[in-house]
Amino acid sequence: MSKINITDVVNEGKFNRFHLGLLICCCLIIVFDMFDLVIYSSIVPIIMEEWSISPVEAGAIGSYGIFGMMLGAIFFGILADKFGRKNILILCVILFSIFTFLCAFAPGPLTFSTFRFIAGVGIGGVLPNVIAIMTDYAPKHLHNTMVSIVMCAFSVGGILAGFVGIYFIPLLGWKSVYWVAAIPLLIIPFMIKYFHDSPAILLVKGRIDELRYVLSKVNDKVSLTPEIEFVTSTEIEKDPSSPVIALFKNNRALGTVMIWIAFFMCLLMINGISIWLPNLMFSAGYALSSSLSFMIVLNIGAIIGTLILGGLADKFGVKKVLVPMFIMAAVSLTLLGFKNNMIVLYLLVLITGACTMGAQNISYAFVSQYYPSLMRSTAIGFASGIGRIGGIIGPTFGGILVSLNLSTQMNFLSFAIPGILAAIAFSFVPVKRTHHKKTIEINITEEENVYEIES
Repeated sequence: MSKINITDVVNEGKFNRFHLGLLICCCLIIVFDMFDLVIYSSIVPIIMEEWSISPVEAGAIGSYGIFGMMLGAIFFGILADKFGRKNILILCVILFSIFTFLCAFAPGPLTFSTFRFIAGVGIGGVLPNVIAIMTDYAPKHLHNTMVSIVMCAFSVGGILAGFVGIYFIPLLGWKSVYWVAAIPLLIIPFMIKYFHDSPAILLVKGRIDELRYVLSKVNDKVSLTPEIEFVTSTEIEKDPSSPVIALFKNNRALGTVMIWIAFFMCLLMINGISIWLPNLMFSAGYALSSSLSFMIVLNIGAIIGTLILGGLADKFGVKKVLVPMFIMAAVSLTLLGFKNNMIVLYLLVLITGACTMGAQNISYAFVSQYYPSLMRSTAIGFASGIGRIGGIIGPTFGGILVSLNLSTQMNFLSFAIPGILAAIAFSFVPVKRTHHKKTIEINITEEENVYEIES
């Protein structure tokens, strides 16, 4: 009986209709994932007045959703590696769509915060699974490119939130922006039909017919007759411990801790700025519509930065790109605190978006390839979840800064410092060693409590 290596089948595939459909669906999910998170920033000045809440309380409401994201990223990341990514991802989309939509009907801050928290749990579970699925099925030469494109969808969601806020709020009121959140429910039938769990999970679970079908879609140049026996080029071992402990094995401990620190600092900076940039600009004397336009430019910069940095990372290595980009982010944020003409301000906001959100997006691609496949959702989930702790602190931190009536320069400088700390942490992440991986067979009738380690 001839054998085919499933890793080679995926890696050697050419970009085709299967990859395009997967990429489009994942991008749409991420667009609304981000929209549901940042649309809150468009209504902060309005609900502060309508519900008579303080800046600290408004920042806390922003943090509730991010706290839910932290729990969702960790919880659903672990569940996805154990039970499969497809169904967990569908559940996450249902959660964040329905409960963000329900925010439009919240009578006050308590109910609004509750809905935002539950939506955040779903939002947090989306990213680890989307990135893991894209990495699982992307051809090797397109790993960074496809993940970067998906991550750009975050910024598209931020841009969409800005435009919806600008045009819907004056016409229909602030609650109207949350009606848009129900749209992702239309994607679910396509996810049920076209999404699949990773090839490694399908092989381990013994779902050979589905594995044969999806591999034929990924790489139509390979003959996959019923006589073919599937093997993988990564070693599988039984282990009584969890994939979480595996994140610290095989010389990954230092890298894991440094990645977590970097994600914490980076998301503190990004989420704080995303929530408070319109308000900070409004307080500095700009009109609300102009302040919202800064958020649009911030996300345009993130798209440009993600695409450019993705190519640079493939060429020079991720660390050599991320470290200077976070330093540049800190510099541009600091300069935003000074009074400049509009052209210079927009340019600085553009650079800030490219060097904060853009660099953070590339860091997800880095994590997805730093860890083996069967612990990939767990690794991304924990990095994102730990990072969300910083994200939780970010909006509240911004609210505290505003309540202290500090100068504009001090507000932006305070958000710039975490960028320096993120750069330092990433600089300590060890470069992943290239291992020779044996091609082995998996006995699919054995116990399924397994996960991947490097050979």
